[in-house]
Amino acid sequence: MQAIKNFIKSEIVLCVAFVLAVISCFFVHPDRGYFAYIDYRTLSILLMLMITMAGFQRLKVFRQIGENLVSTMSTVRGITLVLVVLCFFSAMFITNDVALLTFVPFSIVTLSLSNRKDFYIIVIVLETIAANLGSMLTPLGNPQNLYLYSLSDMSLGSFLRLMLPYSVVALVLLTVSIFFFVKNAPATLAEKNTYLRGRKDKCKIVIYIGLFVLSIAVVARALPYYIGLAIVLVIVAIIDRQVLRKPDYSLLATFICLFVFIGNMKRIPALSDFLESLVRDHEVIVSILLSQVISNVPAAILCSGFTKNIQALIVGTNLGGLGTLIASMASLISFKQYSYVDGADTKKYIGIFTIANIAFLALMLLLYFLLG
Repeated sequence: MQAIKNFIKSEIVLCVAFVLAVISCFFVHPDRGYFAYIDYRTLSILLMLMITMAGFQRLKVFRQIGENLVSTMSTVRGITLVLVVLCFFSAMFITNDVALLTFVPFSIVTLSLSNRKDFYIIVIVLETIAANLGSMLTPLGNPQNLYLYSLSDMSLGSFLRLMLPYSVVALVLLTVSIFFFVKNAPATLAEKNTYLRGRKDKCKIVIYIGLFVLSIAVVARALPYYIGLAIVLVIVAIIDRQVLRKPDYSLLATFICLFVFIGNMKRIPALSDFLESLVRDHEVIVSILLSQVISNVPAAILCSGFTKNIQALIVGTNLGGLGTLIASMASLISFKQYSYVDGADTKKYIGIFTIANIAFLALMLLLYFLLG
């Protein structure tokens, strides 16, 4: 029973999605139509990216890059600037989850060694906002972008042009916030680690770079997703089989459950018409509000079933990642990492996190209305 409780606690979104899918099956009995619910392309690309990123993490590639950049700084402000910018730009390509899993623990260690534990909360909060805002620029940045991009049939250039104004303003706001809220206090860093890689590890890094490029080709629709996935699975199974255990398979299961739920809801005329009238012409606001209580990935899948204005959903669900702690599941990663620290003040963290996120959300919404 304890194991079940722990699973539900750690995978609450999956559990809720599963319950909703099961309940919907009583209204629309399982049939062949269920197979058409699933977006196999999105799931395949998501798995490819998770496997590739897990390979880079296993080889500590991102950690080494971070250490090399941070070691050039001698103040807390400088260190914070590097860490936040790393989260912002890396999230565009390695996803916001991976960026935070990599750089938040590294930030805690760095600030601890610098004897600047008083900056834990503000640095981690800014990193989290940076990862969530940086990830919105590209289809690779987060799961809902990948799903909505596949659904929209947009070109990669169109997607980038849609989100570029928000990304530019977000970077400016983050930089201003660092100079305003982080003191220019001195920080003495310990000597950085020396990464001695053998020929085998170097070959793996080259292979993972190739697999990442392959994933981008699939995202850009230059290669069929099933061929790309097969190549990734076969190569990783040969060179680094343990990496196949690392992806977040619960996220894939959550997608499948939500696909089933939304697919069934669309087959109930009265409910489908009601939800469509609720979402249509209010995609941005509805997806932002919905993200605050169920997070932006489920909100994207839910809303996408009842509107054709996918571009508005892309904006709404990306901005919706700001706000509450559960608005973006990536934010929970940072919170968990901070909560493990000795003397962690979780109430203070949640307070500062919420205030900062609401402020950024308000400014991003203002930009949305200015852009029309």
